[in-house]
Amino acid sequence: MSPTGIILIIIIVIVLYFVLGYNRLVRLRNNVKNSFADIDVQMKMRFDLIENLVNTVKGYATHEKDTLEKLTQARTQFLNATTQNDKLKADDMVSGTLKSLFAVAENYPDLKASANFIQLQTELADIENKIAATRRFFNSSINEFNSTIQSFPSSIIAGMFGFKQDNFFAVTDEKEKEVPQVKF
Repeated sequence: MSPTGIILIIIIVIVLYFVLGYNRLVRLRNNVKNSFADIDVQMKMRFDLIENLVNTVKGYATHEKDTLEKLTQARTQFLNATTQNDKLKADDMVSGTLKSLFAVAENYPDLKASANFIQLQTELADIENKIAATRRFFNSSINEFNSTIQSFPSSIIAGMFGFKQDNFFAVTDEKEKEVPQVKF
């Protein structure tokens, strides 16, 4: 084989390596976007359920206006959020306010016994489990993407084409990290 043929093969291998490496990074980045979109869909479903839950609670707890307004505000903040971080902050706000809503329900035995309230609470618990699963998938996608970006020689391709590490979904509210107190 001539020296020109060898050089040509080396160039083709290098170009092929960069094309495959770039395509892998694009695929991983799209997996991250897709996994966040899954969280987005689940949170939207949760907000729709919360709206029904709030309307149910309103009938029983008219003077618990502050808690209900916070939920409405969190829903609006989520729907108006344009960035991933803004949506995650709104999600944190909802999680905290939902705890307050269920605490309010404890004060209204008729509400707790309402079939509609129980059904909504069950559906909400199901959605919370789905959100937790999609968050785990999101973090797994982030981990794979970030690991690839940091690994040699993929880091070279990532640097050349501007791929940046993404952030994991993490609990930002310190109250969420506390161990719950169970009292009988």
